[in-house]
Parts: sequence; structure tokens; C-alpha cells
Amino acid sequence: MVIDPTLLGILACPQDKGPLLLVGDELLYNPRLRRAYPIENGIPVLLIDEARDVDAEEHETLLARASGEA
Repeated sequence: MVIDPTLLGILACPQDKGPLLLVGDELLYNPRLRRAYPIENGIPVLLIDEARDVDAEEHETLLARASGEA
């Protein structure tokens, strides 16, 4: 399921209130804090406790995927 671009423009990180990057259809990513929020059954789970930290290697991979390079 694809997240509507209008909805994606409205969604924000619950921690820093900044924009999120859509990575595939499985997560929303905050590159500033290196935190990944899951998308479950097409619904973004924007709870701080449900997010996971991303290491430097995965950070680069997620940025490439979000920009459509990988």
C-alpha cells in the first residue's frame, strides 16, 4: 500500500516534529535523528517507543532507498 503524498506531507516525526522520508512501504525514516518508524498494514506507527535506532551503514542504505537509488 502506498501512502498518499498529501498524507506524507502532513506526517511528522513525533520526536523532533520534522519531516519523514518514506522508505518503500515498510517504514518512515527521520534522517536527522536516525530513527525508523514502522508501517504496519499500511498504517504508520508514529510512536517514539515503537521507533528503532539506525546505525551509520543502514542510514546510508535508507537514504539511497528513499531517494529511489537502490
